[in-house]
Amino acid sequence: MATRCVILLGPPHPHARLHSLVRWGRGWRLRQGGWALATVAAACGARASAEKKRDAAKGTASAFADHLTRRTRSGAGFDRYLYRRYADATGGYAHVPVMLGEVLDVLRHLRLRSFVDCTLGAAGHSAAIIEAHRELELYVGLDVDPIAHDKARARIEDLLNDDPRAGSLKAYTHVRNFKYIQSVLGGIDENLLEGGVDGILMDLGMSSMQVGNSDRGFSVLGDGPLDMRMNPQASLKAEDILNCWPDIEVGRILRDYGEESNWRLLQKQIVDARADGGLHSTGQLVDLVRSTSARSGGRRGWIKTATRVFQALRIAVNDELQTLEDAIYACFDCLSSGGRLLVISFHSLEDKIVKRTFLHIIEKKGEGHLSAEGGKGRREDETDGGGETWSRHRVQGRHGTVLTKRPITPSKEEEKLNRRCRSAKLRVIQKL
Repeated sequence: MATRCVILLGPPHPHARLHSLVRWGRGWRLRQGGWALATVAAACGARASAEKKRDAAKGTASAFADHLTRRTRSGAGFDRYLYRRYADATGGYAHVPVMLGEVLDVLRHLRLRSFVDCTLGAAGHSAAIIEAHRELELYVGLDVDPIAHDKARARIEDLLNDDPRAGSLKAYTHVRNFKYIQSVLGGIDENLLEGGVDGILMDLGMSSMQVGNSDRGFSVLGDGPLDMRMNPQASLKAEDILNCWPDIEVGRILRDYGEESNWRLLQKQIVDARADGGLHSTGQLVDLVRSTSARSGGRRGWIKTATRVFQALRIAVNDELQTLEDAIYACFDCLSSGGRLLVISFHSLEDKIVKRTFLHIIEKKGEGHLSAEGGKGRREDETDGGGETWSRHRVQGRHGTVLTKRPITPSKEEEKLNRRCRSAKLRVIQKL
């Protein structure tokens, strides 16, 4: 009878007997001996568990790599000259319009006679669009931040003063929240509410002059008042939330708006700080986050946690998510037939709202509030984009077409030059 030895790695059990595989017919069977069966099972189980973990790790890495390859890139190559030309470095803050080449690519085939920039910022996008579309007759720029508005208006005025079209192009700028776009356009010309405009852009990112000004309270790297208001005339500040709001609300903000896993401990530390006078500066808040992160063994570092906390407070102070949803509906209503709305988002909460609202608009516009359900009234197509290589995956609905089933993301070259743009996603919807 043939025998096959079983070799096991590990110490022998004191009461174990030898086991060996013996030939039995056409197969093999286990004959009990000196090594315990439990040792065999444990060794096999440990090896199987390790193999499963390795396979899972490979699967995760493969899925992430596949996710990166699925991201939609604009067909236009990265234009370094364009990137630098419309950057703004006045006032000590270098601000670069994110995904400018991709935005111009989306609007390239439109006859853009009217355009609204809902988030002026430093007017980098606006300046490039005005110069690229010589047929433009009406330009409207909005910004809720009066400081950003004044800076952008000066840049637009300088541009038009050097432009021979100064007499034919009407340009307006307003200090208003973009959710009031219908009111602004109606005040300019009531016919705009009926005919609509050809293009609208919403860039949801913060400008460098806002982040770089410590007095605004947006940055984790500076020390200033806990303000975080986009509109300095608004009443609610981040300081009010941290020192006055119920602890349950503070925790909800950190959990839902910051997507912070350690929100319970942070909530407790913030509320406990009230007994010592509360938090009144960004430096104090950062110190609290740093001590909390160290206590909980934050391996990624305190900066990422602080960034999530600051994001949560900023969203709450400015009611950003509800305002965004309301503004998307309002902007779509202001589009002309064939007009396009472009939205650049910078974190997952914004992108989810943009994606879901776009789908709701093309399916059930005017038939109720946003819902995760649906899909009966839309059709997904894969086309050649009609020459627009960035729009090969579309979703057709009764009221419009989502031209970007998959969001457009920055080029690798732009990501290297501007780290802040890495999370940017551009989605586009077109009105029928």
